[in-house]
Amino acid sequence: MKLILLGAPGAGKGTVAKLLTAIDGSVQISTGDILRGAVQAGTDLGKEAEGFMKRGDLVPDSLIMGIMEKRLQEPDCEKGFLLDGFPRTIPQAEALKELLAKLNITLDMAVDIQVPRDVILDRLCTRRTCENPECQAIYNVKSNPPQKEGICDKCGSRVIQREDETEEAISHRLATYNEKTAPLIGFYEKEGLLFSVEALNSDAVVNGVKEKLGLS
Repeated sequence: MKLILLGAPGAGKGTVAKLLTAIDGSVQISTGDILRGAVQAGTDLGKEAEGFMKRGDLVPDSLIMGIMEKRLQEPDCEKGFLLDGFPRTIPQAEALKELLAKLNITLDMAVDIQVPRDVILDRLCTRRTCENPECQAIYNVKSNPPQKEGICDKCGSRVIQREDETEEAISHRLATYNEKTAPLIGFYEKEGLLFSVEALNSDAVVNGVKEKLGLS
């Protein structure tokens, strides 16, 4: 499958992507993970992106499109891919459309995961992430805490609250999403590719996608 996952920060795009990749071997592509890895590694791209990310602002399109063109041509994308958190703006969507045409790739659909704001705030303020860039396991202090407080179950690294997941940063990210990213819903509706799912449960989103693609 070749999908775009839309939805506000904390809507569950990453969880849904992981569940979908298990179905047919499609690969999850998260620009956030790629950028955070570059920041941790101290690459030129990482240094350039870090300032934008710390403020909760969007990383410039020129940086993102360069990453995406390279990533979509890697061999593991041949089985399919799930774009998690990209595109984020109409210009990115238009640039992606041109890029996919250039690479002769056809999208199946854009899935819009709709979750209420109060649920998102609660999810993100209680979320914690493994600081090891090779792991990046995600926990929740309420619903899924690590077995040992502050320590990752998988690799033993520290589990931290990301700078962009404080309540102030989340409110800023949601405002940025509503202004810049929400218009993508209309863009993909016009393209005939939009599939909207209103669900708090990731399994319900996955089942909806499978049904729509005729995989269930």
